[in-house]
Amino acid sequence: MSDGVHLTASASDPSGAEGWWTDLPWLVNADPERVLGLLASDADSDARLMAAVYRASVDVHRDVPPWVRRQLLALDAARYGDRELSARIAAVSVEDVDTEPWQVLWSTGAQSDPHFRMNPSGHTGGVDAVVTTFSDGRHVVVTGSKDRTVRVRDLQTGQPVGGPMSDLNGRVWAVATEVVDGHPCVVTAGDWAVLAWDLATRRQTGELPGINGEVWCLGTAVVQGRPCALASDDDTSVRVWDLASGEQVGELTGHDDFLMAVDTLVIDGRPHAVGCMSRGKVWQWDLTTGQPVGEPLPGHDGEAWAVATAVVGGRAHAITAGHDATVRVWDLVMGREVGRLVGHEGTVSAVVTAVIGGELRVVTGGSDGTVCLWEPAAGRQIGRELVFPAPVHALTVTPEGSLVVGFGGDVAVLSLHADPDSTGP
Repeated sequence: MSDGVHLTASASDPSGAEGWWTDLPWLVNADPERVLGLLASDADSDARLMAAVYRASVDVHRDVPPWVRRQLLALDAARYGDRELSARIAAVSVEDVDTEPWQVLWSTGAQSDPHFRMNPSGHTGGVDAVVTTFSDGRHVVVTGSKDRTVRVRDLQTGQPVGGPMSDLNGRVWAVATEVVDGHPCVVTAGDWAVLAWDLATRRQTGELPGINGEVWCLGTAVVQGRPCALASDDDTSVRVWDLASGEQVGELTGHDDFLMAVDTLVIDGRPHAVGCMSRGKVWQWDLTTGQPVGEPLPGHDGEAWAVATAVVGGRAHAITAGHDATVRVWDLVMGREVGRLVGHEGTVSAVVTAVIGGELRVVTGGSDGTVCLWEPAAGRQIGRELVFPAPVHALTVTPEGSLVVGFGGDVAVLSLHADPDSTGP
């Protein structure tokens, strides 16, 4: 976080416990020790709810600037199911800092207060994968976890949709979706297996052959008219399967490292894959032939954990992130790095691209528990980071502009409702 600790007391500092929970500017701006002193005992249910919200992430927000506390309190109000309170907290004025452009639509929460129950994620382990798709006429969020389950929620309401997919043989590191024979299909990758599922019925439709180890990433694409999946285990082979038949139909060649992250895109009408490797290099393949395109890019210092692709100015680009705390932008036509985004403290484990206000943006999440929004052309961060009470390992952005964040064992959905440039430092 870029600002130093700056704790202030509001001019409306309550003189006693009565009504303190209604003074949101004071709760956001006051010294946390003063606030905590009023939380101990109050019979009013509204007071108890606000106390639960304040305590939920107090270990994170007690020693941070008020603008960070505002974010976390708004998030935690949503985790307790009170969206109206969340919006009111997000609108609280903080000295020299504008209101937040991101509105929390809903969030799950693993913690709980004796009087109030958070919206549980259902997961008992970390969420490492999030994707969105359509199923039965609704937009849904699909999450994969270390707890060996995949769960589905309604994107708009946050409510669970059906039961979990649970016969997964191990941890779930990656999830992807594709339409197969007119039906939404979910593909999961984890320990010792890549599995295909019918999303509507939650039934496993097949195990893709050739996997003998851990699978950390997964991609899907349409290759010569066939919906396909591609993945690699720890023997370095990158296999391509036809999702309709379940058969292996290809293999990507030329590399000698483990595949850590992969994304796909279409270049000149042909499907391509871009992969980040265990020693940091970035490879590109033509999925029709399985052959590499050009020389591998030098990549990162250490493992690269995330990759996203986009078209910038009519040219194919890749955005990669990794253990060295950097996000790098590559021109795939020129075969060189054209930008570097620096701001996270620690591993950057998730990256996605989005179009906001007609402009390409990059969104990144990291082990430091923050999500950053970037303007890749200028190489600058837009506004202040979003802060979460746990490491962020999974991100996606819907075409409508909703941001889905997997943090710890939970998931949150936020929407952009203002010009993000307005929050610039």
